[in-house]
Amino acid sequence: SDSLHIAILASIFSLIIYWLIRDRCRVRNVSGKHVFITGCDTGLGNSLAKWLDKRGFCVIAACATEKGSQELRSCSSLSLKTVNLNLADSNSIARAVALVAEETAGKGLYGLVSNAEGTAPVAPTDWLRMEDFHSVLDVSLLGLIEITLKLLPLLKKAEGRVVNLINAKGLMAFVGGGYSLSKWGMEAFSDTLRIEMQHFGVKVSIVEHGFFKAGVVNSDIMEKYLFRRWNSLTAETRNSYGEKYVVE
Repeated sequence: SDSLHIAILASIFSLIIYWLIRDRCRVRNVSGKHVFITGCDTGLGNSLAKWLDKRGFCVIAACATEKGSQELRSCSSLSLKTVNLNLADSNSIARAVALVAEETAGKGLYGLVSNAEGTAPVAPTDWLRMEDFHSVLDVSLLGLIEITLKLLPLLKKAEGRVVNLINAKGLMAFVGGGYSLSKWGMEAFSDTLRIEMQHFGVKVSIVEHGFFKAGVVNSDIMEKYLFRRWNSLTAETRNSYGEKYVVE
């Protein structure tokens, strides 16, 4: 019994030491290592692009707007490159991939960080239309999958890594629509890709980040959208819910 307890304590202690050592590991010789990040207009993607740029990585930041690109370049080094990217548009994805291939110049891509969220309407599921699902899934799931697939050859060449940032609130099915679907889909895609890419030396990680305040949520806009959807419903659907439901 005593031997078993000692063995358990030794295992726990060894595990703690292992994690402490691993957490102190840092990437060496970052010069020439290219990292491509999506969703860099604001929030985590924007902060990460600046952080990696200051540490000497060759950052290629994808922004949804030209304004976002200009603001990011204005406060970064000259080595940071930006590209306008619409993840719902295959042609836009192809142009971004071509730029990454050109910038890496045969070295391969050291890191791909996927961080993008499509517009996610908030309403009961049977109030929504298919276009409401597409508005988020085309960007936050299918778009990210498409750009990952097209960058895999460059990631294999550099034996790089894929890091998918997934908002933890998207893993809770508390509201209808495509938001949670996109997050759960990226979890499944990442887990499968991780197993398959081990053979090529490519690491795949998920970062389930918390409730960071990236902007002000306008409750008036949300309320107007809800009432707009309510008014567009059929009389049968409205009657099944009742006026009391939508007001509360």
